[in-house]
Amino acid sequence: MKQFLLATVLIAVPVAAFSSYEILFAPAAPDTQTQAQTQSQGLGDLSSYKVITTDVQKIAATGDFTAAEKRATDFEKEWDDNATRMRSIDTVAWGNVDAAADAVFKSLRQGTPSADKVNVALADLQTSLDSSGIGGGAAGTQSFIKGIAVTDLNGHPIPCEDLIGQLKTASAKAGISSESKAKAADFLTKALERCNADDDQRADAFSAQGLAVLNQ
Repeated sequence: MKQFLLATVLIAVPVAAFSSYEILFAPAAPDTQTQAQTQSQGLGDLSSYKVITTDVQKIAATGDFTAAEKRATDFEKEWDDNATRMRSIDTVAWGNVDAAADAVFKSLRQGTPSADKVNVALADLQTSLDSSGIGGGAAGTQSFIKGIAVTDLNGHPIPCEDLIGQLKTASAKAGISSESKAKAADFLTKALERCNADDDQRADAFSAQGLAVLNQ
């Protein structure tokens, strides 16, 4: 959903380097923690988003997925414009809708959209909007790596730009050994690589490792 251009990294990262991610997210990983949450307060009036979603459903029903995607882009723009404010109101509810909306965009932007997948994604988005408005929505599980949150309260990956920004800021602080800075820089390179590929989950994992190195 985002359009984030990251600076070109200086160090090439071999694909094999990403195998460490599998270790990080293994169920038995000792440094990975989860924290269950309960109920969110809701985002308030989401009627404008519901109207757009209904429009997209009607257009998609005609088989004109190009027009449906164009209308969905209206949702995307309005949602992105209000993202900062809404996330500050209710991170859980925002995460629910954001994930559902991303699924709609992905289904419509396939080379050959599947009517079934588009319809299911749109139905899920409407349900998410209904449950994430004034009444709020149920939360999920937040995950941590080495004590650093890598998902929001609903279990959705934190935007990779956020953790990368934290890693850059932490790396610039005084009093950090050259060895720690070098290790953090390596993790930053990997995080940037995955973030550029819209792989927030792996990018967040690398950023968390880098932050953990600097916090030692």
